[in-house]
Amino acid sequence: MENVLRPLIVIGGSVVLTLVVGWLADRLLRRADARHRETPLWGLLRRCRIPLRLALLTAILRGSYDEIEWGPVQDHEAGLGQFLTLVLIGASAWLVVRIATAVVESSYTRYAASTRDPARVRRVRTQVTLIQRVVSAIVAVVAVASMLLTFPAMRTAGASLLASAGILGIVAGVAAQSTLGNLFAGLQIAFGDMVRIGDTVVVDGEWGVVEEITLTFLAVRTWDERRLTMPVSYFTSKPFQNWSRGGAQMTGTVFFHLDHSAPLPLMRERLALILKECPAWDGRDFSLAVTDTTPSTIQVRATVTAKDADDIWTVRVTVREQMVAWLHAEHPYALPRITTGEAPSARPASEDERP
Repeated sequence: MENVLRPLIVIGGSVVLTLVVGWLADRLLRRADARHRETPLWGLLRRCRIPLRLALLTAILRGSYDEIEWGPVQDHEAGLGQFLTLVLIGASAWLVVRIATAVVESSYTRYAASTRDPARVRRVRTQVTLIQRVVSAIVAVVAVASMLLTFPAMRTAGASLLASAGILGIVAGVAAQSTLGNLFAGLQIAFGDMVRIGDTVVVDGEWGVVEEITLTFLAVRTWDERRLTMPVSYFTSKPFQNWSRGGAQMTGTVFFHLDHSAPLPLMRERLALILKECPAWDGRDFSLAVTDTTPSTIQVRATVTAKDADDIWTVRVTVREQMVAWLHAEHPYALPRITTGEAPSARPASEDERP
């Protein structure tokens, strides 16, 4: 009877103790979250409930499993202890990553709530995202290394591995040169503030918004919902356009090719009326001027402003569409024309053919 009760007591007591401690921790975090609404950290830490309970249960079982005097457990005592150790390391790593994520997200949320500059918010968001990925990668590497070192064979091979660490480091550096280059480029982007999540960029003639930045690649969402995935080293080695650098406000241009008789003063008045009825115009500035001329046409440039890249596109297409429609309806003579003449009915006679 004792051989049956002892495993039940040890396992059941471990489960009950884990549930009680987990409930108390969740209760305390919930109260702290209710008292400190301005700090989202306590609410985010509640996401750690599952890894906390798993790590706690595994730790209790790891310390008390040898007290179970039961045949199957005693026959596989070494393997069971090894398994519990591996699970404990994995659960601990999971818990550390969740805690680090909660701290990073809490810091970003508080900074975003207290800062009105969108550029700074995007910069901090990019930095904390990459910091979170770096921490997760480091914790994962340490956890895997700790798991491997629990095996006796790996501990025996540790001395020889350390002895050849220099050679292995050189070989790994040469083999992973591209990967390491992207890794350091990602860190340079994060802390060099050259491109941020949410920035409007033009890369290889493609206009889009930076959607994701990782340690190795960067994703750009184009205007037609395509995703351009590029290595981060591209942005540290080649030029690109960042329309959000220094502020989101933009100035756009609209070109018209018109006849020399185009009514420019009336066009300026019409441009002002079009912009007043366009919600995307930010009201900062506008202008209209002749920028070039040819024997048959003149080039008229309208300059408009907007608060960001999306609105400047809307303003440009609105001005272009309504101005052409107005010219066609009210001043058709201002549109470019091609002058043609009738072809002669017969070929002119040469001097030898003339009488």
